[in-house]
Amino acid sequence: MSEVTIAVRGEHENRIPAEVGVARVSVRLDGPKREQVMTDASTLSLQLREELQALEASGALIRWSSDRVSIWSDRPWSQDGKRLALVHHASVGARAEFSDFAALSEWVTKVSEREGITVDGVTWELTPETSKATERDVASQAVQVAVDRATAYAAAIGLGSVTALEIADVGLLSKAGQESAPGSPKMMRAMMASDMSGTPALEFEPQPIVVSAAVEARFTAS
Repeated sequence: MSEVTIAVRGEHENRIPAEVGVARVSVRLDGPKREQVMTDASTLSLQLREELQALEASGALIRWSSDRVSIWSDRPWSQDGKRLALVHHASVGARAEFSDFAALSEWVTKVSEREGITVDGVTWELTPETSKATERDVASQAVQVAVDRATAYAAAIGLGSVTALEIADVGLLSKAGQESAPGSPKMMRAMMASDMSGTPALEFEPQPIVVSAAVEARFTAS
């Protein structure tokens, strides 16, 4: 039998326990007096920063960041179509990366009970070091799956070893215009809903982080 070209796809997936919990919270206030809204927002923001600084010093927090207070005004419309008095709004966001999930649960529960503070969500991630190593491993395993498949196809038609011609992320070897799935290593972060006002202490059980990769490859077999 003459030389044959074999085209295959290889996929692999790893599930890694989450290492970092990222909480996003925001101060959102409004009222008829600009100065009061600004003062209240600044006070709440300062409380958040002081708590995050203490958590960082304790080792429970990897890093955190906070936005500046933003304030704006508008005139809402009444139900009968009349413009009402000015309403002033203020907002400030904060992002905190926790390595201690118990401390994360305690802090999120505490701040969610404060008037004017909203927990926008919690996501679960890997550290950059783990993420990089896992993505490299997943990509390597996806290539090995493609090699194994090509070898099996060649053996099924009575041919011997295979030689790689092309290996690429899914889509780079596809025909023009053909829709294809993502190929380079992708990480799916677990996410938790954000509406937690008035809830008791939350027990966080993060789902594993899914890291997956897929490749397309062409081999020759003879």
